[in-house]
Amino acid sequence: MALQDGNITVDQAYEAVDPKDFPAMMDVDRYGNRSTAFDKIISATHDHFWDPLDKKYIDFDQPFDMENEYLIDPAQNMELKTAVADKLDEKQKIQLVNMNVHWSLSSILHGEQGALALSASLCHILKDPGAQEYAANQTREEARHVTGFTNYIKARWGKPVQVGPALGDLLTELVLSPLVWKKLVGMQMLVEGLAMGAFATFYKFSRDPLMVKVMQLTMTDEAFHHKFGKIWADRTIPKLSADERNQIEDWAWEVFQVLLYNLGSPEQKKWMYARVGLDWEWVQSAFMEAMTDSKIREDMQESTNIFRVLIKTLLNAGIITERTSGNYAAFIDMKELYGEGDRMVGDDIAEEGIKFLRKLNGNNGTYMSLDSMTAAE
Repeated sequence: MALQDGNITVDQAYEAVDPKDFPAMMDVDRYGNRSTAFDKIISATHDHFWDPLDKKYIDFDQPFDMENEYLIDPAQNMELKTAVADKLDEKQKIQLVNMNVHWSLSSILHGEQGALALSASLCHILKDPGAQEYAANQTREEARHVTGFTNYIKARWGKPVQVGPALGDLLTELVLSPLVWKKLVGMQMLVEGLAMGAFATFYKFSRDPLMVKVMQLTMTDEAFHHKFGKIWADRTIPKLSADERNQIEDWAWEVFQVLLYNLGSPEQKKWMYARVGLDWEWVQSAFMEAMTDSKIREDMQESTNIFRVLIKTLLNAGIITERTSGNYAAFIDMKELYGEGDRMVGDDIAEEGIKFLRKLNGNNGTYMSLDSMTAAE
């Protein structure tokens, strides 16, 4: 079997079977052969429970003046950093910024749906009962994210927009892949890394209190999902052969490039520009003129920049080594990033959210920090 066609399993906790091989799940020896690696994050599930259908946690009836108010700080909008800004009046700028938020949150919703389906697929193939139980918990949490973002988008726009091809193709590849390593690196690190950056950005720069609440509640779950991928990396990456590590590194770099240059490309948002009287090809040329590598590097200095968070995620997981660090160094100071340590942007936001939920849920027991709850055994 060619390397790229097979699973890379060096830790028994991630042993997988064919999704059609259900008899393997009824092996009498399997039930008691449970790893303790995931026990803490499974036990902590009640610490961050919330219900998007219960107004005790979040009220989607909160109003917002979509016509006259920016949903986020307009300085965060990429188009307004180009010649596009010179073509629009203030009302059009508000419309464009808010349509971009619609696009971004729709992408997040599609990502949450992908995470739901992927987590469910892990339940079918992971043999370890602990890993399987964690995947089931994550499936439940991703389902409430789908509900939460659906409700927010419904409140502000009615319905989401179609997924873009770059994200849609990646999500489809990850959900349908039979490879545990590709699912975990792709979803728990690449997509979740992007998501944590996006959530932190919206939490920090949103002018809509309802959006801020959606982001924080979602991050209380996502911090654990992200850590699940980190546990896999800690137990797997150091034991890989050079060929296996190189395969994972190269695939991660390829996906990073696709996302960096295509995730928000103007061609995917033709409808948006048409509504404010702009031709998407002209917008694309304005982007190419303004978004140089040096400008991208400047933007990545912001701690919540989604691609900075993504690179840090891969670096902390050991999926960027000296062999590939030069690729990412074109956009970011890798030594500076390495010096920041393992703490991720969004962890503090999630921590405060967990404390809020524990109090709301009447959980007055001893509180363990997020880092303690997500530490691998």
